[in-house]
Amino acid sequence: MSDIQNTPRDILDSIILEISVLDFAESGLNLGVESGEIREKVALIARNPQNRALARLILSCTLAKTHRPELDIRKPYTEIGTADSFSGRTYDESYITAFIQKHKLPCNETTAFLTPALRNRNQLLNLETNLVGRPPELYKAALQLLDAVALSRISARALLCEMVLQLMHIREENNKRMSSLLSQLSGSSSIVALSSEAILNLLEQHLKLPNSSRLPVLMVAAAYQAAQIGEEVLDLLAHNAADKQTGSLGDMEVILRGEDRVVTAYEMKTRRVTREDLDIALHKFSNQNSNNHIDNYIFITTEAIDPEVKIYARALYQQTGGIEVVVLDCIGFMRHYLHFFHRRRSEFLENYQKLLIDETDSAVRPALKEAWLALRFASESSTIE
Repeated sequence: MSDIQNTPRDILDSIILEISVLDFAESGLNLGVESGEIREKVALIARNPQNRALARLILSCTLAKTHRPELDIRKPYTEIGTADSFSGRTYDESYITAFIQKHKLPCNETTAFLTPALRNRNQLLNLETNLVGRPPELYKAALQLLDAVALSRISARALLCEMVLQLMHIREENNKRMSSLLSQLSGSSSIVALSSEAILNLLEQHLKLPNSSRLPVLMVAAAYQAAQIGEEVLDLLAHNAADKQTGSLGDMEVILRGEDRVVTAYEMKTRRVTREDLDIALHKFSNQNSNNHIDNYIFITTEAIDPEVKIYARALYQQTGGIEVVVLDCIGFMRHYLHFFHRRRSEFLENYQKLLIDETDSAVRPALKEAWLALRFASESSTIE
């Protein structure tokens, strides 16, 4: 059966089947005369840790072109209005999202077509297009790949295969490094559990690393899991999902066990909390269902807290009819927790590590996960000496 007759899911499944018989030690698929140049550009896009959107752009556009060969791969916007244009976002959200989740490929969880460089466009993506993104060489490479398909220098299916193959290579490399670090860590366990202050020191070091904005959410979620106080955290939402889109009150919601009413909501900030942040929270309260009146709305910040913001938050109790709004320092919060639940500190440590490792790479980069394991290994090794 030809790709024209196949559904997009069939095409993706057939590519996985084709790649599964390859030896990962080999260079991969035969992409023709320009294969070395093409492979180099694909690797540049696939391996950039700061920008994962362009990998999804290539995946969705090549899938569309493979599914419907009459399309112009450079026209992923129906607003262009020609017969050979298409909705790249539809292919991205309808097929690529499920595909990368199923195979745990190192890509963004959300569509590439909502990123600043690619949204609200209605023009041909040719070599002259200025996508205004960083790093610029990545966007140039992406446009060159789309152009190569349009000029029949490479087939859309071959490019789709090569991008999937590169992403699978990266996934396996990440998994091997993670397994090695976990194995190393399991062999270094001390008889004496790390102290609360030692754990706190680990958390502080981890928070100081780049791209750590997701970590406070995982810390508080791990704290609730270990505390066992009759309250539980609802499933964590995607790191980049807006509250307005999800209908949630914050980054994390807590319910009483056995009930579905949210009693506490947390919002995490890696910057100073402002009065405007509190006003936005107040707007969320006003739109709440009266049957789901929360008790606490807690801001956790990694920055200093403005005394005026504290005073303003305190005044909201009367204004909201009994909702406690408070701004807390992340490390201060964790210090109090670890000492208050001192006998559960080891459970907290394991819970945090599991949440961290299980988090998608788009929310917590592999380098940040590996850094945690290295920090913990160094801390636990020092207690053995």
